[in-house]
Amino acid sequence: MFIYNVTTNIEENVHDEWVNWMKNKHIPSMLNTGKFVSATMSRVDVVESMGGITYSVQYKIKDKATLERYFEEDAEELRAQTKPFEGQFVSFKTEMEIVHEQ
Repeated sequence: MFIYNVTTNIEENVHDEWVNWMKNKHIPSMLNTGKFVSATMSRVDVVESMGGITYSVQYKIKDKATLERYFEEDAEELRAQTKPFEGQFVSFKTEMEIVHEQ
C-alpha cells in the first residue's frame, strides 16, 4: 500500500472556500478516479512564518503502478481544477510506501 500525500499552505482570505472545495469537490473527484482507496485530510498544527494555514491530504493507493496511472491519466485534469485558487496556495507532494500498520 502507498500514500500519496499533498501538503498545502492556503492563504487565510480564501481558506474557508478552499476547505469547502476540498471536502465537496476535489477529494471526491480524486476518489472518483477509482485509483485511491481512501483519503484523510488533516490540519497541520504549525504556525508558518509565511502565514496561511497548512493541510495534509493523504490518499491511500494500492500500489505504485496505480499511482503512476493516476499521474498519466488524471493528474493534469485534477490539478487544473485548482485554478480558482491560483497564486493563493503552495503545495508539495510526497509519495510514501507503507511498511507497517497495526
